[in-house]
Amino acid sequence: MDILVVGGGGREHAIVKKLKESPKVRNLYCAPGNGGIAQDAVCFPVKAMDIQGMVALAKEKKVDLVVVAPDDPLAAGMVDALEAEGIRAFGPRQNAAIIESSKAFSKALMKKHNIPTAAYEVFDDYRQALDYVTKQNKFPTVIKADGLALGKGVIIAQNLEEAREALESMMLNQAFGASGSRVVIEEFLTGVELTVLAFTDGKTLRPMISSKDHKRALDNDQGLNTGGMGAIAPHPLYDEATARRCMEEIFLPTIRAMAAEGRPFKGCLYFGLMLTAEGPKVIEYNARFGDPETQVVLSLLESDLAEIFLAVAEGRLEEVEVRFSDKAAACVVMASGGYPGKYQTGYPIEGLDQCGETVYHAGTKLEKGQILTAGGRVLGVTAVRETLSEALKAAYGDVERIRFENVHFRRDIGVIR
Repeated sequence: MDILVVGGGGREHAIVKKLKESPKVRNLYCAPGNGGIAQDAVCFPVKAMDIQGMVALAKEKKVDLVVVAPDDPLAAGMVDALEAEGIRAFGPRQNAAIIESSKAFSKALMKKHNIPTAAYEVFDDYRQALDYVTKQNKFPTVIKADGLALGKGVIIAQNLEEAREALESMMLNQAFGASGSRVVIEEFLTGVELTVLAFTDGKTLRPMISSKDHKRALDNDQGLNTGGMGAIAPHPLYDEATARRCMEEIFLPTIRAMAAEGRPFKGCLYFGLMLTAEGPKVIEYNARFGDPETQVVLSLLESDLAEIFLAVAEGRLEEVEVRFSDKAAACVVMASGGYPGKYQTGYPIEGLDQCGETVYHAGTKLEKGQILTAGGRVLGVTAVRETLSEALKAAYGDVERIRFENVHFRRDIGVIR
């Protein structure tokens, strides 16, 4: 097969590298790609949100499958546009991608279909939202932008002042554009967070190995929310009994709920979960692979990813085995200083040739033979070993070998709080 992967981050580099292992793949393309992906696939300067440009590229290259990896083009209907032209695609259609692109939709779906989640209210009026949190007077409380916000649209307010600031920022100052004009305010769940990604063709669901990502920018879960500063897999606290309960109470009910709503979900469905005293509950859904969870999860996948993608696109996932290694994986994200706030890019990256582990490129570009920083999250240094402690040691060993100006990374990836 000839396959085109849409996107240009660490998640896409992990997908490209895993597809490269498949004997079923002949030519591998990526758009727009990045400096690291360019070493594993042929890259084209088509932006991830350029739907017509991507359709044209897929036609020009006569690809057999397009993997739409990022959230924005899924929410904008890229899969619909590709399928309308007879091009097979991996990823949900627009009407199913709403499970991520509207928090209000996903919360209503869970309420209607009795899927365990936090209690919540939805507001599109700033004054009403502020009155609600003032009257509730329960802190911490969680305030979420309804729409897509690059993984940063969630504020955990510790007091009324922080809640007011969050609501002002989202609803009045449009910090996340139109995504924050409506907000979901929900109860703060306590417990242990984890992620389970799952392949599904709308009927069959195959969970991947569990993982944990670290969202806060600084050690000890301090600082602002980011798109993810590192990840581990499997999650040490996700046992077989919990997995069975999640399958029966959350995973399969979600797939059935989406089908019942006339929005069958095909692709990768991300379950962000909290293990609470009452059992597992859904924090959020994503309509695609998570980043950096993908880097650790796909590092442990033993089955043929190209075969799985094709089976999902063709609605025959039940025919395909999805198998994972029983080893452990760890990913440490090396970011630009200042991320997720303001940061500088264009710095040369040194030491990549001294690394023994897999280094996934997230925000890099290749200029005159030199890899330069080109984003907030720059690299995801990922190691696989027999144990998690060994994987973490190996990943951090390579982190110390890589150098670029203003580099920032967390030193406590893998700590479960």
